[in-house]
Amino acid sequence: MFVIWKFTRYRTNSRSPVDHRTRGDYAIIITAYQHIETLRDAVQSVCRLNHDNFLVYVVADNCDISNLTFEDDRVVLLKPEAVLASNTRSHFYAINHFKRQHNRLTIIDSDNLVDREYLNELDRLFTQGFEAVQGVRKAKNLNTEYACLDAARDLYYHFYDGKLLYELGSSASLAGSGMAFSVELYSECLNGSDISGAGFDKVLQYEIVKRDKRIAYADRAIVYDEKTAFTDQLIKQRARWINTWFRYFRLAYSILFKGITKRSMNQLLFAAMLVRPPLFIILLLAIGFTISNFVWGNSLLAVLGLIGLGFFVLGFFIALQWAKPERKVYEAIRAIPKFVFFQIISLLKSKKANQISVATKHYHYSKKDEEPDSIQHDKKEAHH
Repeated sequence: MFVIWKFTRYRTNSRSPVDHRTRGDYAIIITAYQHIETLRDAVQSVCRLNHDNFLVYVVADNCDISNLTFEDDRVVLLKPEAVLASNTRSHFYAINHFKRQHNRLTIIDSDNLVDREYLNELDRLFTQGFEAVQGVRKAKNLNTEYACLDAARDLYYHFYDGKLLYELGSSASLAGSGMAFSVELYSECLNGSDISGAGFDKVLQYEIVKRDKRIAYADRAIVYDEKTAFTDQLIKQRARWINTWFRYFRLAYSILFKGITKRSMNQLLFAAMLVRPPLFIILLLAIGFTISNFVWGNSLLAVLGLIGLGFFVLGFFIALQWAKPERKVYEAIRAIPKFVFFQIISLLKSKKANQISVATKHYHYSKKDEEPDSIQHDKKEAHH
């Protein structure tokens, strides 16, 4: 993919001007489940957006909101009567309580912060005719090795499953938050689907690409996402994600068949991405097969395995080089074996992942006068 992308002349234009007459009327949906520690900061961040046509719908599912109030009249606080315990149920709860008929919605997690130009950057892609757009989720915190490795993993996926797929004429993969849709398309794809546990984004992207619609990649629509910083967070979150892949990877074959019959590059490339296992599984399988070939004397396959592993490592560093992360992200790479070990534990727990936890518990950092490392880094780059 990288070689084809590097030498092809095909590029998509994400910097087209926005026609202010067609700017979206956005419903910004922020969902919280049980924990609201980071919710106030997320809402304040959204309210500072450089855009004049949006309302914020906060769905506090199974949360204590007795002390939670918002002074901004653009914020609508919703408390479901019954526990929903589902992203899609929370989203449709917000849709059913819209104060006006919005034409676009965007989904933000309760631990996210947003760049002030977030909606304007989304508008650029919607103006081109797209109905689904995925933004960039940058790291809000790089305070531990795990957070840095989590950020490095995201950079890999942003590059290959976001930028490259989109610029080769396919669709960017959805990332759970920092994504936007026409209200009509979102409702059409998921209305009537009762999705429990993690993975609503996997079903949603399948429904969109199944219709041969493309998901655009907005590389300047930035959402700052809190990375898993501690072992317990990592294991529970990855267990849910691994469970999600095993539940939904079969959808790739449906899209692959449609891509072959329709000769759709969008569907063919996207299916190839969907069928790929999580990175640590690929890595473990590759190392295992290479070692077994050495042991059983099949030197040709063993050498090919080593070459493949070399290309895998090279591809990972190409993605990092493109993103130009902070030095601490590179320094954390030495902890990859430990990171992989905890993901193996997550794999063993993945079957019951959605029973163990429904959402990742994040931590609220009390130093109000300090901004997240990555935001400070972006501001320095912008200044230079």
